[in-house]
Amino acid sequence: MIFRLFATAAAVLAGVSASAAPVLAPPAALVPELQQYVKVAGGKIALTHVRVIDGTSAAPSEDQTVLIDGSRIAAVQSASAAVPSGYRTIDLTGTSVMPGIVGMHDHLYYIARPNLDASGHSEDPLVVPQMTFSAPRLYLANGVTTMRTTGSVEPYADINIKSQIDAGKLIGPHMDVTAPYLEGPDSPFIQMHQITSPEDARRTVAFWADQGATSFKAYMNITRAELKAAIDEAHRRKLKITGHLCSVTYPEAAALGIDDLEHGFFVNTQLDPGKKPDKCSDTAGGPTLLAMTPGSPEANALIKLLVDRKVAVTSTLPVFEQRLALHAPLNPKAMAVLTPEVTESYLYLRNLSATRGATPGGQAVVQAYKNDLGLERQFVAAGGLLLAGPDPTGNGGVIPGFGDQRALELLVEAGFSPLEAIRIGTVNGATYLGLADRIGSIAPGKNADLIVIRGNPAANINDIEKVETVFKDGVGYDTAKLLDSVQGRYGQY
Repeated sequence: MIFRLFATAAAVLAGVSASAAPVLAPPAALVPELQQYVKVAGGKIALTHVRVIDGTSAAPSEDQTVLIDGSRIAAVQSASAAVPSGYRTIDLTGTSVMPGIVGMHDHLYYIARPNLDASGHSEDPLVVPQMTFSAPRLYLANGVTTMRTTGSVEPYADINIKSQIDAGKLIGPHMDVTAPYLEGPDSPFIQMHQITSPEDARRTVAFWADQGATSFKAYMNITRAELKAAIDEAHRRKLKITGHLCSVTYPEAAALGIDDLEHGFFVNTQLDPGKKPDKCSDTAGGPTLLAMTPGSPEANALIKLLVDRKVAVTSTLPVFEQRLALHAPLNPKAMAVLTPEVTESYLYLRNLSATRGATPGGQAVVQAYKNDLGLERQFVAAGGLLLAGPDPTGNGGVIPGFGDQRALELLVEAGFSPLEAIRIGTVNGATYLGLADRIGSIAPGKNADLIVIRGNPAANINDIEKVETVFKDGVGYDTAKLLDSVQGRYGQY
């Protein structure tokens, strides 16, 4: 008891919540009923004749052997070198091995629109059911070995899911659990607490840090004073805060000390006509993005500010792709995991985007999307830290895991090379989380969090969809079996 009291006091003095579990918990054995999803049991494993894409943007190394010892990578060597005694050899000719994806905008819920019809009309209130069973399995099956929830609606569920995964009682990625949204008044989401003052913001951060949340997210209707209080409390506890903003502009948030900005450059409102301080504009950033062409003085000034202040930006192209007429492919494997109701609502929304595509408003959407792609490239070229995630919310075209793969494909479409896109989706996320010494790349001593892919995503990024096995902490999970376990369930539970 005395030791526990001293440990708690030391944690508080260090500014870290004593109850917060680390993102990368020590590996635990899976309970027996989950062993059916294991393709390769842990131990000493030699993955031979693989192409190694290490996540650093370096050229792939052909015909290699990756040695896994327990939960760590022991070595990477030429396949012509002898495999040490005691290792099980698995011949993976024709495959690539890359680091597990670090998903940086990966929710565990689905937004439901009651009585949505083909015209896009639905009834209030929006409701947000938790995908406690299906989402973690979908992420891991598709190669996401570490994820940030980036806004929780059922925060205790998210915290407990992480605890159960860490204990081997559930299947899913390592989790950085983001606390409930830090949102102000007039939120469209009835399940969110509405911050009323800077002190309320500070108390909210303090409370959820004590409950075990390891990151925070400010939302659209927070004020500058409330955001500042939240940032200061999070930083006092050595935790980070990101934001999907509207009432606060990107330059204002950077000046206040925010760590990350969500949704690329889509939701910056600094140039929106009639923007009032601390109020979300009705246009929610659309005019700013149309006006802020890459290389313009406004873009140059903003990107310099973000880079100088070391503010990361999270690209979430899959969710914005849904605005483009028929741009998103209908992936049969992804569609198969949706409930019939979610499939129907998604097709309604997809058809509406197709109908609007030829209108002036649809053309403006296309131009805004192109501007964001250019701004994301400019941000990276200037030395900015770009992260990636899909934002799987209430659109059946953006699905956990499948959306993370699509995020990398869209980064290539935006002009990044496949190797650059893979780095954004792996090393960069690990760097932001302060875990690049453990995850995000392939090197001896790092966690054996790896994806085995049939093909070569370094040459053809679409091969990222051909995941066969996902190693987390040295245990290889069967992608096909995990996907089978959630067929027709996403949107239900």
